Amino acid sequence: MTTTDGPEIHRGLNGVYFDRSGVSFIDGREGTLLYRGYSIHELAEHSTFEETAYLLLYGELPTAAELAAFDADLRANRAIPDGVTAVIDSVKRGHPMEVLRTAISALGAFDPEVADNSAEATRRKGVRLTAQVSTVVATHHALREGRAPTPPDPALGHAANFLAMVLGEPPSERAARLMDKDLILHAEHGSNASSFTARVVAGTDANLHAALTAAVAALSGPAHGGAAENVMRMAQAIGDPERAADYVKALRANREPVMGFGHRVYRAEDPRARHLREDVKALSLEMEEPKWYAILEAVVDAMKPYARLGVNVNVDFYAGVIYYLLGIPEDLFVPIFAVGRVPGWTVQVIEQQEHNILIRPLTAYNGPPPRAYTPIATRG
Repeated sequence: MTTTDGPEIHRGLNGVYFDRSGVSFIDGREGTLLYRGYSIHELAEHSTFEETAYLLLYGELPTAAELAAFDADLRANRAIPDGVTAVIDSVKRGHPMEVLRTAISALGAFDPEVADNSAEATRRKGVRLTAQVSTVVATHHALREGRAPTPPDPALGHAANFLAMVLGEPPSERAARLMDKDLILHAEHGSNASSFTARVVAGTDANLHAALTAAVAALSGPAHGGAAENVMRMAQAIGDPERAADYVKALRANREPVMGFGHRVYRAEDPRARHLREDVKALSLEMEEPKWYAILEAVVDAMKPYARLGVNVNVDFYAGVIYYLLGIPEDLFVPIFAVGRVPGWTVQVIEQQEHNILIRPLTAYNGPPPRAYTPIATRG
């Protein structure tokens, strides 16, 4: 917050409530996160991504019949049009987030309801995009590797199918469950930068595909979506648990951030982080690469003095190592975030559309005072 002789300034809209939402509740001091009133802890341990996506999109947990129908709808919409595959192939040398942004925009050209902004149509489009975005990410990865994309497998659930398409073979049950949990943890998180961007675009009466294209653009920035990728790079740079303390000390001395620590809204530990900590430990041991978990825990230990300042571990601290151990390339870490976030972005857009208003904040002018225009010939 900055005060001058003019209006009070809230840089980054820090602490500003711009609307009401019935989707996520976040208490940053207590480390609480609820989706539609349900604790993230219960959802992470007992739910599935499909069930959580239904909860976000429809407001209530589904019955068995409702979940079966929703799951069938997701599986039926995984394929992407040949025209979108051609677009992906034409830009396959780009970063996966650039390709994903382009592909979501292209998908709008093939969606028969693209221009229908009713809540019902937007929800249907959100279901289709939830299914299609995972296929886009996997298709791009295959094409840039010079292999034919692995087609969606209707016998697999959402997370398992995504891993199968990316890796080219069905995943283990543990790997599928880890990915499923990761998608749940990333499915929604209030008015973060990408969700706010989606709402700003929706506020202009643009369609869902336009809003999600913009959301992906916002997510591509390292200050928002890049933590998981950077945590893995940090772990590789440390190399040995015994070097972690000195590494952290050097970063702090130079006022550089420690990747995977700190969050814009959480002063306590990110409530999503604990659900991946034990998974990293178990996966590291299973794959006979225990040093990665040991390095992460050594970093956590080195950062304990800063916890009282509100700098705690966040969800991406453990996510990146899980992706790495599963054999996923580092530049796909952020697209995986997007794979999980589509339902959250969609419901944010639906809420914006229900009581739509153009989001148009103000900036306090601090430029030159009024002055006269001078012809170019007289300018010294």
